[in-house]
Amino acid sequence: MRFEPVSHDPRTPPPGVTSTMPPLAPVNGRHYAPAPATPPAAAPPTPAPTAPPRPKVDFAVVRELRRELSERLTQWQRGREFDADAEEVERARLAVAVVSGYADAVRRAGTPLSADEERTLLDQVTAELVGLGRLQTLLVDDTIEEVHILGCDQVRITRHGGGVDWGEPIADSDDELVEILQAAARRAGATERSLSTSKPTLDLQLPDGSRLAAVFLVSHRPYAVIRKHNTLDVSLDDLAGSRPDLDEMIDPLLRDFLRASMRAGLNIMVAGLAGAGKTTVIRALMDEIPPDEPYVLLEESRELLPARRGDKHRAVMSFEAREGHGERGLDGRPAGEVSIADLIPVSLRMGVLRIIVGEVRSREIVPMLQAMTTSRGSMCTIHARTPAGVSERIIELALAHGREMTVDQARRMAGNALDLIVYVTVEDETAIGGRKHRFVSHVEEVIGVGDANRITTTTVFGPGPDGRAVPRHLPERVRGQLLRVGYDARLLSRFIEAGAGAWRRPRHSRLAPAVRR
Repeated sequence: MRFEPVSHDPRTPPPGVTSTMPPLAPVNGRHYAPAPATPPAAAPPTPAPTAPPRPKVDFAVVRELRRELSERLTQWQRGREFDADAEEVERARLAVAVVSGYADAVRRAGTPLSADEERTLLDQVTAELVGLGRLQTLLVDDTIEEVHILGCDQVRITRHGGGVDWGEPIADSDDELVEILQAAARRAGATERSLSTSKPTLDLQLPDGSRLAAVFLVSHRPYAVIRKHNTLDVSLDDLAGSRPDLDEMIDPLLRDFLRASMRAGLNIMVAGLAGAGKTTVIRALMDEIPPDEPYVLLEESRELLPARRGDKHRAVMSFEAREGHGERGLDGRPAGEVSIADLIPVSLRMGVLRIIVGEVRSREIVPMLQAMTTSRGSMCTIHARTPAGVSERIIELALAHGREMTVDQARRMAGNALDLIVYVTVEDETAIGGRKHRFVSHVEEVIGVGDANRITTTTVFGPGPDGRAVPRHLPERVRGQLLRVGYDARLLSRFIEAGAGAWRRPRHSRLAPAVRR
């Protein structure tokens, strides 16, 4: 059975004209006010954040002080038993002593350092010692969203809101840049990472939680991209507008629907383009998992980071894929490689109901879908250009699993495994003087496989007048599961009839409403 859009009563105002509608009575104990369908006039774009001024650093001095700090630390380590915490404390103490000694020397020479200059010098010396070098200046800048390092001397910085500028060189030579990246790889968490002649690509998590991807030898120059994650701790309430520093990605209607979906143990796939905010959405959904519930988290490189939320998720079991090194075996894989696909069967034996995969991008889609058919509340993210293209993307990845996989089999697996597909849209208007807009535009309920052997879906939430999700149809297959956790989907009926949602803030687009779709 498929729900069609509810026809409009001629005695009521047309959809979207909310100013003449009577106040809505509370439904399910909540008050919702539909947002106007006609957006207000576009406001001037919010200026992109600018980098705070930072004192200039003489990196010849940094290298000399790093050498002195390294010598002092080596002397302290010699003949002594110590653990990592003790070494870190001593390194910090010695770094302060070395930089203070240098500051006293230049002060006596008549060229004193300001407090900001001395603090910046201390940060750089410490960063040089642990291998991050001038990358550290980028990691501590909260206005930065993404960095493209195109060789040692070309650093393109994208800031929150879409502003772009070019930073200082990251190293004195491409060889030094590679050394910095190799040092970062050696310190990349529990699983071994490398950047070498036999492994010219790198994907890892930096100490602050940022994601770094790098390549050399097979490229004209060494290249690296850093994607910063500034919203490590986020909830559905935050995405619904309670935090002014975040985009309003969902409205209260969608928040309550997704919250109930998590309580009901629905299997959810979050889809969208790169940089749309899929990871942010899945972090917010993970926030709904009860603190004491055990679940398994699988990632190529750790970025969902529940462990950094204190005691929020004490029972999570976090697995990270491991790169292979050395000769390839009979299966064509390098020795020592452990992939997400290898870890999913292990996860099923860990006695959990939920399995979360940070991103499916290859043959692991098949074991992931198989795991979803025997679990509740599992989630994953996937790249897709459009909501309609998600099912084809699933089939494309499934066919990479092996010759035994067919299109029809992949469709049946997806139809049986998935309950909801949440699509996150990003619209970049920086080229016309605007900003990036990130929001959920679709929530599709997966009904199953239809007569034509196609994945059948119902659009529970679809694009409203400004592109953001508004209620379109009542859910069908999962309605009973939602009712069992106290959510009555019928509250969406009046919003379906009005053709509006409950978005709190207007979306200031540079484009006319008719073009936004």
